[in-house]
Amino acid sequence: HYLSIAKQQVKNHQTYQSPSFKMAGKQYFVIAEPSAKSNQSVIALMNQKILLDVENHQKKNLRLIPYPREGKFKVESVHADTLRDLTVKTGHDNENASHFYENEIVVRFRQDPSPDEMNRIKGDVKAESARKLGYAYVFRSSTMDYSQLKVYFLNHWNPHYVEPHYLYLTNDTVPETGSLPNVPNDLLFAKYQWNLPAIETNQGWDLSKGSNDIIVGIVDTGADINHPDLQGQLLSGYNVVDPGSDPLDDVGHGTHVAGIIGAVVNNNEGVAGISWYNKILPVKALDKSGSGTTYSVSEGIIWAADHGAKVINLSLGNYADSQFLHDAVRYAYDKDVVLVSAAGNDNTERPGFPAAYPEVLAVAATDANMKKASYSNYGDYIDVAAPGTSIASTYPGNQYAALSGTSMASPHVAAMAALIRSRNPDLTNKQVMDIMCQSTIDLGPKGHDKYYGNGQIDIYKALQAAGGGNTPLQLWPQHVQNQMNSIMGSEGVKTK
Repeated sequence: HYLSIAKQQVKNHQTYQSPSFKMAGKQYFVIAEPSAKSNQSVIALMNQKILLDVENHQKKNLRLIPYPREGKFKVESVHADTLRDLTVKTGHDNENASHFYENEIVVRFRQDPSPDEMNRIKGDVKAESARKLGYAYVFRSSTMDYSQLKVYFLNHWNPHYVEPHYLYLTNDTVPETGSLPNVPNDLLFAKYQWNLPAIETNQGWDLSKGSNDIIVGIVDTGADINHPDLQGQLLSGYNVVDPGSDPLDDVGHGTHVAGIIGAVVNNNEGVAGISWYNKILPVKALDKSGSGTTYSVSEGIIWAADHGAKVINLSLGNYADSQFLHDAVRYAYDKDVVLVSAAGNDNTERPGFPAAYPEVLAVAATDANMKKASYSNYGDYIDVAAPGTSIASTYPGNQYAALSGTSMASPHVAAMAALIRSRNPDLTNKQVMDIMCQSTIDLGPKGHDKYYGNGQIDIYKALQAAGGGNTPLQLWPQHVQNQMNSIMGSEGVKTK
């Protein structure tokens, strides 16, 4: 019935959208769009669930709403400096808000408790669980809240530090040519992937398309391991949330990030990733609500670093500075991993973590006009900027979606780091980070500024610098030092 109406409407050069109707247990509607330039028209049967999923994801800015929902977990919001309770109702409220489990605490002891001492602690705090990761423990009490737990540990155990067990949330938000070399045949590239030419990806592919030897870890919501545009790109990964299960994406965020980095190129399907050959290691540290704890994110970082990741993308954040998380970041950095993180989407100067840690490359977002994206956080800690607005990529269920946020900007930088390390595997993580910062397109005020950092990334210039050649010496002075060290037989000194 609705198809007949749609056909009649396009004959009359009219658009049409039917009411929603159920068929085979699913909701559909019919749309029709006549062509303005020819006799051809488009009539489509639309699956409403897919559109609603994408719409809901687009509306999610997990920094702007109290997330997860009230009652899903025992969660409180606090001011990141004072730890005073907050009511989070708007994005403005959330600029200084951090979220944590109200009946849990992270403790790093100066010396690990003995088994007897641990039993005493568990009894004193009525611990439902006590988990250890790295140097720290996470205790969950059945009777005490965070404030009571903090008093107990400070008074009885003289710990190195105590802090809340923070929740870390994804950083996605609502979205507000010429002849190119190496134009891939992926169907959505020419029309929708403005972001790749904007950072000279196509030209960069002349220098490096990546390498199987350089693995990119994505600590996120997992990935759709069956997506046709990610086939052959994903390693087995790890599920922190449910160990023993595959790191399947039940949110969509991690799949989208994975596609930006490594969707299959030149397969006549969907989108093109920035890297052709770098393998992706999906680590599911965020649950189906899109949130994860200090423990899960830290475990994800450590696991990825221990399992071969040379680059780790962290499209997530919180406004609280967690020593527990920082320990995990330092652990990965000391293993020569390049860490890249999204700055956040509240248009605030408030530093977000892990992006603001010195071992992490902090990424702001730009739009198609090479301007700061309206939502992008800013501050002196920003290192570089990358496209983040209306970024087309893979989405669960064999779908594609255009999402916006610094979550989308960060994987552009992570992918570039992978290409650099593929072109020159001898570079240290510090050297890779320096190359990325020194090879940018300067935007905004001259030099480093709080909106774009050093500027928008340029993949071609960065790969030139990584490989030497005719690169100006002032662009990459460390390359000269490396050559001198090689000649002199010295290994050089890694600086921070």
